[in-house]
Amino acid sequence: MERVLIIIPTLNERQNLELLFEKLFKITVQFDILIVDDNSTDGTRKFVRTNPLFQKRIFIIERPKKLGLGTAYITGFKWGFKKKYDYIMEMDGDLSHDPKYISGMLNKLKIYGYDVMIGSRYVYGISVINWPLSRLIISYFANYYAKFVLGLKIKDTTSGFVIYKAAALKELPLRKVFSNGYSFQIEMKYRLQKLNKRLGEYPIIFYERKRGKSKLSRRVVLEAAYMVIFLKILPLFSLVWNKK
Repeated sequence: MERVLIIIPTLNERQNLELLFEKLFKITVQFDILIVDDNSTDGTRKFVRTNPLFQKRIFIIERPKKLGLGTAYITGFKWGFKKKYDYIMEMDGDLSHDPKYISGMLNKLKIYGYDVMIGSRYVYGISVINWPLSRLIISYFANYYAKFVLGLKIKDTTSGFVIYKAAALKELPLRKVFSNGYSFQIEMKYRLQKLNKRLGEYPIIFYERKRGKSKLSRRVVLEAAYMVIFLKILPLFSLVWNKK
């Protein structure tokens, strides 16, 4: 039986996890959950550890401080590789990604032979609920910018709702992934496209978090802008280095 791992990075998401778990365990897909927690102070860790499914279908990696989204996922990927999961999924812990889409995403990936399936907000226009206009503008132009500069062939380059074939993900040299914030999602898709992996998109509706505080900041957005340029010119550095 094929095994699915859902990785959920957390930083003070206790108030959202209870409802998220409730929704997740209603779907038909069989999966395990790995929480990668960056030293939450709101009881997130206790909530996970006292769940009846802890160490059966729910697991946790506890990190000593806030170390960033990118390293959280890479830590989770490596854990998933060791446990021999067939599919590894990224998902936010703030209820912005609705579990009802997981079955459709996974089926489309399998049926059409994709290596990566992206829960996309931009397949049919803009499918986002309760975002302020400023956030919509930032997200829309960030996607256009990344697509234009890096030649990405997908519509939602910054989506964090993603299913990977573990076999495809293993081909990626994770030690070379530089991004650790908003740009992590762009870099992952870019590197996998460069490896000629098939990236597909599945239309979703994205919901702005109702509880808790967004982790998106001006610094994170600027990092993404710089990282796109860095990824574009990185092959030039490699070419010069190899000639020495």
